[in-house]
Amino acid sequence: MRALLLIPAASLLLCATALHAQGAAPARAAPLQWGPAPAAFPAGAKMAVVSGDPSKAGTFTIQLAMPDGYRILPHFHPTDEAVEVKEGTFLFGMGDTFDAPKMKTMMVGGKGSLPANSHHYAQAKGATVVAVTAMGPFAMTYVNAADDPRKPQSKP
Repeated sequence: MRALLLIPAASLLLCATALHAQGAAPARAAPLQWGPAPAAFPAGAKMAVVSGDPSKAGTFTIQLAMPDGYRILPHFHPTDEAVEVKEGTFLFGMGDTFDAPKMKTMMVGGKGSLPANSHHYAQAKGATVVAVTAMGPFAMTYVNAADDPRKPQSKP
């Protein structure tokens, strides 16, 4: 008789343990590892990889931290790009020429997307962090080659 009572008690204990494990808090994600943004960006920005690998084929997400006034001159990417503002205010415009009066404003929580090869530019208002999701490998082409920070600058 005792053995018959132990079977339901053991089953109840196993179910309670499994339910408790399901309700456990998820493991915390490791803190982002920030470093200087790649040379394709003007000096002064920091970047952290959130997921994936921007240097390889496949989806990746990075966060880009920019100081107040930081500008990225007109450029484009060979793949679609999704942007979400995490901190600060992100200003952006479309076209081949940086035109501050025509820029649109994205606040914290704002999201947007750009199709591949869309010419665009951006500026941070206040310290700003954006998350960018795209397909790798990451590539960035400046509309005006002289704006590319990877190019050696000619001295007067």
